[in-house]
Amino acid sequence: MKVILLGSFEKKECDNKINVLTPYGQKINEQTGGKLLEQLNVAGHLKHCKSRVFYNLHADYPLVVVVGLGSHDAGYNEQEDLDESRENIRAGIGSGVNAIRNLDANVDLIEIDPCTNATCAGEGATLANYSFDEYKEDTLKAKNFSFKLSQVDASLADQFERGTILADFQNKCRNLMEQPANHLTPTRFGEIAKELAEPLGVQVIVHDKEWAEKMKMGSFLSVAKGSDQPPKFVELHYKNTSDDVKPLVFVGKGITFDSGGISLKPSSAMDEMRADMGGAANVLTTIACLAKLKAKVNVIGLMPMTENLPSGKATKPGDVVFAMNGKSIQINNTDAEGRLVLADALCYADTFKPQLVVDIATLTGACIVALGHTASAVFSTSSENYELIRSSSVETGDRVWRMPLFKAFTKMTTDSVLADLVNISKDAKWGGGTAIAAAFLKEFVGPNTPNWMHIDIASTMENRGDYTYMKNGMSGRPLRTLVHFIEKYFSK
Repeated sequence: MKVILLGSFEKKECDNKINVLTPYGQKINEQTGGKLLEQLNVAGHLKHCKSRVFYNLHADYPLVVVVGLGSHDAGYNEQEDLDESRENIRAGIGSGVNAIRNLDANVDLIEIDPCTNATCAGEGATLANYSFDEYKEDTLKAKNFSFKLSQVDASLADQFERGTILADFQNKCRNLMEQPANHLTPTRFGEIAKELAEPLGVQVIVHDKEWAEKMKMGSFLSVAKGSDQPPKFVELHYKNTSDDVKPLVFVGKGITFDSGGISLKPSSAMDEMRADMGGAANVLTTIACLAKLKAKVNVIGLMPMTENLPSGKATKPGDVVFAMNGKSIQINNTDAEGRLVLADALCYADTFKPQLVVDIATLTGACIVALGHTASAVFSTSSENYELIRSSSVETGDRVWRMPLFKAFTKMTTDSVLADLVNISKDAKWGGGTAIAAAFLKEFVGPNTPNWMHIDIASTMENRGDYTYMKNGMSGRPLRTLVHFIEKYFSK
């Protein structure tokens, strides 16, 4: 069965709200002799993300579904720091796809109204058309997650395709973050990187433990000591620019399971720590997405991959290790391991003489204390670069928020009895803990790195009803924001 999904804005007229079909919706309405709008109006104006289903109204479509797109006059909302016109389309179209699924009809194809922004329509539809259930038997799998999606307006096919590509790679990121840790080991992550990225023209190098030892990555290797799974250091190169363009080096935390190590986490919700490699998942899928889009960028991806587990070999609180740059680190809490693996990756990033290094990690619970699940925390040495990623997030609906790199936080990282730095501060409470972690990382940004940005995505790791166009679970955020940001960075 073929279904068409149309959008309807609400517009205030005198004291009432009326339905205003999109341009393509008006075309379909004309083909029904005006019956579509007439029947839509019977129940009054259609609220945002609510749907109505019409049967046998159009000769080509047994089902016509109309979804509310919110205000006709929506635009940039300064208070929300959001382009609501774009986000309303994503949310509306995603809700429409969910409504069609709930009909339990034998639908094969959904044709999507561009709704004045075909890219956003493609994003909303594709993000909604995803469920992680690959380990369930067929009878338990979510129904109707096999819709084919297409754009009704051929002139906008390229825009719609861009939206579906962006969303598809976010879905790939979601899939990686959901994978059980016994299936997605550091070794398997390296294999997936090759399978996903190499066919798109990305060079993939998977370094082993011996390489990391040769590079004197003592900080990274200290985290891996407790696990029987061998650590891997995955390196990606994608270049579609002239040789004189310096790279952006993108670093992602790759803890495929985080028990906390000897500083063991509480058992409640520990299963969610399979997604503690969300930073690495974002690096891999963002670079693969850029390659798929044939973006004119020069990006290197670095992903230190390991588990953080307790054992007789594991790092103990109070141990001292040395990072690649020679700095000594007192490890007072083995659950503050993300900054340890990133420290060596940042040192290695500096060897490429980049124009910018960006690291991304599900780093601190304090980030959730500070921001809830509303936005990813960004620390940047450049206001220009922060503004670039902020404006990108306004467009994608996946927001970021700037946090401080004050010297006061740096001082807290040097309060060590035994070493140059300590990986946890006694002052790392509440929201300030995320800033202390960023200050620690800043100590490993090398002399060849003129600009650096740290993104803490602990606050956006999961979707908990925040986005109606995604099922609850691991979110794959903020992939679309990252793609926009990197494209803009190289086009400025």
